[in-house]
Amino acid sequence: MAYDRPRKKWLGKGRFRPGIFWLPNAITTAALFAGFYAIVQAMNGRFGAAAAAIFVAMVFDGLDGRVARLTHTQSDFGAEFDSLSDMVAFGAAPALVIYEWSLRGLGKVGWAAAFAYCACAALRLARFNTNIGTVDKRFFQGLPSPAAAALVAGFVWCMEAFAYSGGELRFIAVAITVFAALTMVSNVRYYSGKDINIRRSVPFPVIVLIALGVALVFFFSDNLPELLFTVVSIYGASGYVYWAYTKLRGKPTPPPPPIAPPAT
Repeated sequence: MAYDRPRKKWLGKGRFRPGIFWLPNAITTAALFAGFYAIVQAMNGRFGAAAAAIFVAMVFDGLDGRVARLTHTQSDFGAEFDSLSDMVAFGAAPALVIYEWSLRGLGKVGWAAAFAYCACAALRLARFNTNIGTVDKRFFQGLPSPAAAALVAGFVWCMEAFAYSGGELRFIAVAITVFAALTMVSNVRYYSGKDINIRRSVPFPVIVLIALGVALVFFFSDNLPELLFTVVSIYGASGYVYWAYTKLRGKPTPPPPPIAPPAT
């Protein structure tokens, strides 16, 4: 998540100190712990728990930036800490989970695929941090690292739920790992949802669809791994569908709407 420069605290004699705020950074720490927990559980052979921990890290990762903006506690420290936490939770952890679950038996091919994922996650995060403010915020450039991690971890969790072993699905595991890695560093555009204004009124059918979505989640709660993997797979394919649509349409993506000036 991107953070603005914080307000500075007065120390006296003309000195200021950048603030380090506890609430958003505590949430980021929780995401970091979830990623570390996933690594530990993968080393202990508990792959379902490891995959679930990566999804928990996604929840915390989605909260820290929003909490910082709502409480006006953004900081440069928080931005850097969040990026490092993302590298552990969505870079190293998924790579190790898929390697321990399935890729280990493939020798050099297995660890090369796992490293490719880890390296591409680092490159994706670095590119995201340097492109803030220069890209269309409606779209991500490449598959976001949390979504890539969800794709890899969701596959492991889903197959564990179906009682498949990693040894039976090694080549599929390699394909999914490499797909997630290359898509992270691609220029394929993925809808970010950042143009959604939660303060704006919406038509009644939208509320109905939201209610149906919540009902479906509860209906499929006993099949949560399958549901999550299906959702993230659809999102992973959506970027390529949108790319094909724009190519067939022959028109570039329209520019984002102008930002309305603040009310006075």
